[in-house]
Parts: sequence; C-alpha cells; structure tokens
Amino acid sequence: MVERAEARRAARLVLATEWFGDRRWLVLLARRKVALVGAVLLAAMLVLGLVGPLVAGNPTHMDVAARLGAPSRAHWFGTDDVGRDVFSRVIHGARLSLLVGAAVVAFAFAVGVLCGLIAGYFKRLDNVVMRVMDGLMAFPAIILAIALMASLGPSVTNVIVAIGVVNSPRVARVVRGSVLVVRETAYVEAGRALGASDLTLIGRHVLPNCLSPVIVQASFVFAAAVLTEAALSFLGVGVPPFVPSWGNILSDGRLYLRQAPWLVLYPGAAIMLTIFGLNLLGDGLRDLLDPKLSGESARETRGLQTEQRRAT
Repeated sequence: MVERAEARRAARLVLATEWFGDRRWLVLLARRKVALVGAVLLAAMLVLGLVGPLVAGNPTHMDVAARLGAPSRAHWFGTDDVGRDVFSRVIHGARLSLLVGAAVVAFAFAVGVLCGLIAGYFKRLDNVVMRVMDGLMAFPAIILAIALMASLGPSVTNVIVAIGVVNSPRVARVVRGSVLVVRETAYVEAGRALGASDLTLIGRHVLPNCLSPVIVQASFVFAAAVLTEAALSFLGVGVPPFVPSWGNILSDGRLYLRQAPWLVLYPGAAIMLTIFGLNLLGDGLRDLLDPKLSGESARETRGLQTEQRRAT
C-alpha cells in the first residue's frame, strides 16, 4: 500500500511538472467548466476589490436620516443602522478580504514550505518539525486563531499573522509528502553522488518539483483565510470595528436581521461567492493534476496539439 501511494505521488509530480512547464495547462484548465466558473468568480471579486473602492464612495460616511434604508437607486444595497452605504462597505470589504487572503497565503507558504522542506529532506529534523506542526493542527483552527488574536490584539497585521500560523501546518504537510518522494528520485541521488550540496539539491531539484501540489493548496488556504477573517471580525476579535470588512458588516447587521435583512444578505453572499469560486478553482486544479485522470487529460492534450498543428 505504501509503495502504491508513493507511486501515485510520483505520477502526480511528473504530470504536474510536465503540464506546469507548458502553457497548454492553462487551456486544459479553461476547458474544465468547474474550474472556469471558479476562475470567473474569483476574477470578478478581484475586479471589485481593486477597482470598486475607487467608485464606491466613502464607506464611513453617515446619514442618520437614511438609517436602515432599503435598497434603492441611491443606495444599491441599502443603509445600515447609522446610515452608512452598505454597497460601499461591501466593496471596500472585498479589498480587505482579498488582501488578507493573499497575505495569509504568502505567510503560510513562506513558513509551511520552509518547514516542509526541512522535515522532508533532513530525516533527523523530521520528527521535531512535524511534531510542532501536529501540535498546531491539534487545535481547532478558529479556536487557535481566537487565542492568537487575544494575545496579539485587533489589527489587520495581527489577523494575517494569526491566520497564517493556523494554515502553515497544512502547507508543511503537503510539502513534506512531496519532498519524501522527490528526494528518492534518480536525479537527486545522482546529484548527491556528484557532490552537490543539500542547498543546491533543494533549490534546483527538490523545491521546483514540489510546487505544483502547493499551488493547488493555495486556493484552499486562500478560501480558509477569507472565511476565518470574517469569523474573527464577526466575533469582535479580528480587524478593528471601524474598518469595513465583511465580518464587521455581518456583526453590525445581526441585530437588525428581521428589520433589515439586507445588512447580512449582501456581505454573506460576497463571502459565499468568493469561497465558492476558490473551491471550484482548487478542485479544477486538483483534478487536472490527479494521475487517475491522466488518460482524459492526455487525450485533451493530444487534441489541443492537433488543433495547433492544423492552425499552423
């Protein structure tokens, strides 16, 4: 069973290296409807997060006379309990959520990839590093994030650090599993026999062949970061209350759920669509790199090559 599992991992790494080294994988990914829908949803959220705040107006402007107003031409998503425009707050919240998600992915990958490489390549350090990772994973993610935020204090930077620490063990386990397979391959053994240093082998051979599974994991870490940030802000231990975020909007609107349901409807829909798109994109990438589906993907590749030859 262990040999079969290692063979499947090796096949996944070879398949990933071949596809990600060629632009054809972008076309193959686009042909998968699930991944395409996820990419479109994520692209829409990116556009809203980057461009929307430039035209959405001031999210902190208050108009008490228009408090708890229903959606209208003047206020597309209505207003909250102090007259702030919900549409503007949701759009600005998208920028914050995407910023936190991207920063958490960078933080988790910097820590997780380093720990995974050390644990997978150096056998003497494997037990020590992975026991620390297992200890972090033993805590429920939201509980550990709340504990870290309670000690660090509410701020955007601390939210990124807390959520990054929570997700780093997941990345480390994925990288370690890939390194355990790659370090036993013939080209790594040949480089070691020729006198190449461990740092050279890791940088030139081990790390590049471990990135593909990590890229797939990025979408899931991003989705978890967006959801965790919203949960922390909703509970009052995330970003400061005056910062427009989807979690803060939900927290402010929960008291007026019956009177003004739009206060939770629109930020909740934004969270749902973002996570849904990220999960679909991640599933598409995972299916593309799954060796069990290599036959179907190989047929798609051959068909794409035939189309390219006909075009030329």
